[in-house]
Amino acid sequence: MSAPVDLLLRTGPKAAEDVVDTYRELAGPVVEKVREADFRTQWQAMADLGVLRLAAADDTDPGPVTRSLAMIEGIGLAGADPGICYALASQVFGMQFPLRAALPEDAWRAIADVQDGGTLLCHALTERSGGSDPFSMRTRARREGDAFVLDGAKTFITAAPVADRAIVFARTGEGRSPFALSAFLFPLDIPGVVRAESFTKTALPSVPMGELVFEGARLPAGSLIGDEGSGLAVMSSTTAWERAVILGYALGPMRRTLRGIVEWASDRDHFGRRMGASHQVASRVSEMALALHRSRVQLYAMAALLDAGTPARQLAAEAALTKISVSEDYVRLTEHATALSGVRAFIADSELPADLHSPMAALTYAGPNDLLRVGIARQFGLPVEN
Repeated sequence: MSAPVDLLLRTGPKAAEDVVDTYRELAGPVVEKVREADFRTQWQAMADLGVLRLAAADDTDPGPVTRSLAMIEGIGLAGADPGICYALASQVFGMQFPLRAALPEDAWRAIADVQDGGTLLCHALTERSGGSDPFSMRTRARREGDAFVLDGAKTFITAAPVADRAIVFARTGEGRSPFALSAFLFPLDIPGVVRAESFTKTALPSVPMGELVFEGARLPAGSLIGDEGSGLAVMSSTTAWERAVILGYALGPMRRTLRGIVEWASDRDHFGRRMGASHQVASRVSEMALALHRSRVQLYAMAALLDAGTPARQLAAEAALTKISVSEDYVRLTEHATALSGVRAFIADSELPADLHSPMAALTYAGPNDLLRVGIARQFGLPVEN
């Protein structure tokens, strides 16, 4: 990495920056080795480096959330596929941390192999008819003795075609009561679970996405997360975790993009001078640096709050603001890179390819930014509805 960019962007805690450096170095040769491999092979290669392993809750230098964030940034800096970085961040922050907090200790130990990459999780909330309204869900879990039987379908699920276990939200009550939903965690190889349609994506195409259909699936004992009727609380926790730090997956790709542009503009001759001598180029590069700096500061600040023991649900507004800000900065940074790269941005094997679809997708997952803005305004007391 060029020294000026490196110096400007080392604003995190020293212990976190050390983890970033360590995982960039560890991941470099591994990334090159598995670059053309399938998703599960790349996933396992990163898991073998320890990226999915959560530090103990009482670790402080850095804290467990900060450490996980720094590991994911490090592998991104090493050139790991952005889709792999996203999938890792989704499992670590959107599932593993909330599950460790919500499950009894013996139940968490029973799924400990998620930290070794041996078990891949997926998060099944969205339905085709429901969008972002959880109370419109039709998937239903009915009690039969001590068990639940699940019927319905979920869609747009990251990793569904290859996942081993799923967190699934289903209706166990009626109406829009906050206690009408429940959350379940169970293996996907039980009778009655069908992996349905898989989607070919234009954003983060390396990560599989698909649907799950439940046809009288009898869930194993102990599948219920928390109490019956606590699904909305579980969902609030997982989504707050996601919004707070999932965009950490973008820090590596953002920084690599900035580095590439700086190096290219420094060396390229343009109208009889170095391209980087242009005030317009300098302005765009500075805006890219500002976007990345702002994103790093916000994400590591959220990680520090979570490490300090602040419940994710109490950070709902801050998490939403962070997700909005970082996702929009990711788009801006990529737009600046595209403008500076010219046609090279659209040539796949050029030295400066730009993927606009993937940053744009960040505006939507973990909640569309427009809808998050409405929620933030409501938390400030405005009488606004979804």
